[in-house]
Amino acid sequence: MEFHPSQIPVSKTFEIENETMAPDIAAEMVKLGFSAQKGGFKVIMTKDKDIARKIGFTIMNELNMDLRKAKQERDVRYWIYSHDQDHFAMVLISSRVLSSLGF
Repeated sequence: MEFHPSQIPVSKTFEIENETMAPDIAAEMVKLGFSAQKGGFKVIMTKDKDIARKIGFTIMNELNMDLRKAKQERDVRYWIYSHDQDHFAMVLISSRVLSSLGF
């Protein structure tokens, strides 16, 4: 990887406190047009590893399920990195959009 995920242009940023918010966030990503964006989506979550793992797992599962229901492409790339001292960030982007941006 020749770039850091924080360099990917972000269409919308979501802040999430717990995994119960994840299905709504995934549904909003699909509603906004996951593959039609000019960038990715960023999810800011807690640095508690157990909660962050549940959030990431739930977002990916819900996103894939919602994309399948909407008959959209499910080729999702994602990265998780340390956003700041108290938060992880998860960047999600369509592979097609990522390649069109030159990454």
